[in-house]
Amino acid sequence: MVLLPSIPSDLETAPACSGLPPGCKTFGSELSSAELNHWLKPWRDRPLGLSLLLVLAGSRTAEVEGISAAGLTAASRRYTAVADAELLLHGPKRLRQWPLPPLAAGVSPALISYVAAQSIGIDPLVAAVGLPISPPFPHLRLEASGLGPAACLSTGQAMDQARVDALWKRGWAIGRGLRRPLVLAECVPGGTTTAQAVLSGFGLSVADLVSGSVHKPPRALKQELVDRGLRLAGLASHSHRTPTPQRLIAAVGDPFQPVAAGLLMGARVAQQPVLLAGGSQMLAVLALALAAVEPDQRQDLARGVTIGTTAWLASEVIPSQDIASEAIDSDVNRASMACLVNRVGDHFGVRLFGLAAGLHFHGSRHQALRDYELGHVKEGVGAGALAFLAQLYGSSSDHLVVACDQAMDQLQDASASAASASAGISSP
Repeated sequence: MVLLPSIPSDLETAPACSGLPPGCKTFGSELSSAELNHWLKPWRDRPLGLSLLLVLAGSRTAEVEGISAAGLTAASRRYTAVADAELLLHGPKRLRQWPLPPLAAGVSPALISYVAAQSIGIDPLVAAVGLPISPPFPHLRLEASGLGPAACLSTGQAMDQARVDALWKRGWAIGRGLRRPLVLAECVPGGTTTAQAVLSGFGLSVADLVSGSVHKPPRALKQELVDRGLRLAGLASHSHRTPTPQRLIAAVGDPFQPVAAGLLMGARVAQQPVLLAGGSQMLAVLALALAAVEPDQRQDLARGVTIGTTAWLASEVIPSQDIASEAIDSDVNRASMACLVNRVGDHFGVRLFGLAAGLHFHGSRHQALRDYELGHVKEGVGAGALAFLAQLYGSSSDHLVVACDQAMDQLQDASASAASASAGISSP
């Protein structure tokens, strides 16, 4: 167990909050205006600056057929993370070494993240761990490149324990050295399934709440992999007491999780607020960090942390046939992300909340962006949190839609030029 320093609360004396940007919403624990203002203050104070870290990681779980829409084939999903990072770093106009993998619908959320990051004026730092290919851009390497992706979680032996411990310590050291608020983003194909495995390993019933990049998440397939992995690891709920966070990651996790959990704990020791940019993957990271500290320290850790996600993920509802009536509160309107936040918070005895951006693509010129409104892709590469911050700093949702449309134009032009060049045809 790790002890955190006491973080004093000034919620009673905080001034009234001026409110969220249009269309943005909170979910999870209800917040007073003073509580919301307390959280927003370091993010509104732009002169202090903020850091954006995108962690790329790999897991063989992503190679299971039908588990992920982050690339149509298992082969393409092996380079999804690197391709997304290149788009975030270099934008849609510049020639990139790794093209975006083909998708059944939609476009990489890295395009949204790029537009939002440009609006904010923030330069991303990228870290890589457990990738099958080496990124062709400057990045923070968190371990020896030859270790490669984690094994599929269904084996019950995703990673060596020593590797997990080393990555956790590496993340903690990075977080402990922070001097500014941190936005933590990820790109881990198959990561919602490893997140479900970790949360299930803590004894949480989340199969009906964890979403994914697929339009209709393959819940039965995910649960089959999770059940098999936990059983083979000897961590099934009926046969083992709650495992340590590191043991659970080693059994059914991915390389992103120990880095992120350690980083989160280190950041809170440094008393820096953290915006976890994503959905269920970030809830799993938060659960791992909460499990690693003493129970009476958990609310101190949670006080400076929130989930930032997209409107599409925050508004997704649980299919009626998947609802266990005794487990779902009627007042959450079956919004799966809100239920998931509350379930994790209740399990660890803390108040957790999230923020959803107000960005929508109903009026976009591009079908690939309008596909988000149909339930495709939903989130990734920090898209929701960065869009929220862009709105917080004055960019309207309409402005972001126009900018995303322009980025799509540039992406299509660049792809057409690359195709022409590869075919030996001169571009006009």
